Amino acid sequence: MLVSSDLATDQRVLKVANTCHNHNYEVHLVGRLLPFSAAVQQPFQCERKKLKFNQSFLFYAEMNIRFFWMLLRHKFDIVIANDTDTLPAAWLASTLKRKILLFDAHELFPEVPELENRPRVKAFWESVENFIFPMLKNAYTVCDSIAQYYQQKYNIKMQVVRNMPYFREPHEKLLNYSPDRIILYQGALNTGRGLEWVIDAMPMVSQAVLVIIGDGDIRKQLEERVREAGLTARVYFMGRISGTDLFRYTSSADVGLCLLEKRGLSYYYALPNRIFDLIQSGVPVLATGFPEIRNIVQKYRTGLLTQSTEPREIAGLLNRLLDKPLPVSHFPELATQFCWENEEKVLLQIIQNAKK
Repeated sequence: MLVSSDLATDQRVLKVANTCHNHNYEVHLVGRLLPFSAAVQQPFQCERKKLKFNQSFLFYAEMNIRFFWMLLRHKFDIVIANDTDTLPAAWLASTLKRKILLFDAHELFPEVPELENRPRVKAFWESVENFIFPMLKNAYTVCDSIAQYYQQKYNIKMQVVRNMPYFREPHEKLLNYSPDRIILYQGALNTGRGLEWVIDAMPMVSQAVLVIIGDGDIRKQLEERVREAGLTARVYFMGRISGTDLFRYTSSADVGLCLLEKRGLSYYYALPNRIFDLIQSGVPVLATGFPEIRNIVQKYRTGLLTQSTEPREIAGLLNRLLDKPLPVSHFPELATQFCWENEEKVLLQIIQNAKK
């Protein structure tokens, strides 16, 4: 399994790897080592490569070259490429060695916000997909919208394995800021996640703190925004939290956040795993009403939707959720439905079919 992350908090990749390991596959998960990477302890082999370059085209080139030579040297029956940025190495090595290639599209890679103003880089990844995607025989993705997009563009059938958490029984809450209520964001601190709107809204939200779990490219910018607004006593940056501990933090929240800017189709079609993490934790969500998110939040009554980016309107919705909490008595039943134990059955069938 190839991925460009450092593995430590990549929950989808770790779940797929654990599922394969638990069903008697010998798993070798390969990512990259970063200066801040936390330790990884898993029951299968994990390898993280320390690269000379960690950004720009040189990073992707070095990563794929090293992944390719590693695959040539090692015996394998199946290689799983996670996202388009690992696909060149996996496709070339699997073709040369006549082995099975599985492709897991976590997102519409050329449509991510980071490439919005980088037309040459975007064009390069589109050319990679234009060349390789029509030849893909075994591919899956995180939601119906992305599967339909690729079917229309390349006439390939992608199956859907949604990024859901393991089923969990109610758990002890780890955070307590009483009498303040907790508004929680968990995920990457990258552009387009709506965190700026929430920070600007916090002065208008009564008796609440904002807890931000995760790390990413814009963390320093967000911390500076908090300092300039005089909100350091109401906004807390927790950094990265391991997947095994995260659930106790999530369960502590009164409201969860899943706000996205419409910056490329990747975000517009997104179905973030935190939508399901919050259901498992019994926490209502304030979310952007994009199609896949709306299909869950509206249909199953798990939160409020908004299309607004205005801090005053965001504050109004947060106050509404905090002062008149939504009923969550149906969340435990939803948790048994929206869990990895159900999604992994689809994954295992995809792998089995690929071997025929």
